[in-house]
Amino acid sequence: MSQSTYTVEGMTCSHCVSSVTEEVGQIAGVQNVDVDLATGKVTVTSDTDLSIDDVRAAVTEAGYQLAS
Repeated sequence: MSQSTYTVEGMTCSHCVSSVTEEVGQIAGVQNVDVDLATGKVTVTSDTDLSIDDVRAAVTEAGYQLAS
C-alpha cells in the first residue's frame, strides 16, 4: 500500500469534500480517500504509487486545483 497527501485549494463545504473524494476515488488502484476540509489536505491510500497527473486531473474534474 502507498499513501500520499496533497493540498487542494478552493474547498469550502462538505459538497466540495464529496466531489473531490468521488473523483480521486475513481483513479485506478485507489483504496481510500480522506479529505480534511479545514486544512485542504487530501490523503490517498492506493495499491501502487499514483501519478501526480492523474490526481491533478481528478481534482480538476471535481472543480478544484492542487496547490503548487
